[in-house]
Amino acid sequence: MSPRERTNQAATVITIVTDIVAVIIGLWILMYLLDANRANDLVGFVQDAARWLASWSYDLFTFDDAWARVVAGYGLAAVVYLFVGHAVAGRLRRH
Repeated sequence: MSPRERTNQAATVITIVTDIVAVIIGLWILMYLLDANRANDLVGFVQDAARWLASWSYDLFTFDDAWARVVAGYGLAAVVYLFVGHAVAGRLRRH
């Protein structure tokens, strides 16, 4: 396997991982807005994973409405992960 192929594979892995992270965070935003049953194991898992992934942006904003804090805080994390991950992957592919 050539170094170019390995670099492209690394870029693909980075893209896939950041996409999965963004999907988990987006799924939690959707579950929160739809008032999903937090006693459900899947909902609890998604909430815990999203809270861990977005721990740096959770409660960053102080809107009066809880839904706005969730959308802004978690949404910012998802966008940053996507932007940074795809930027790094793009840089690897061009290198």
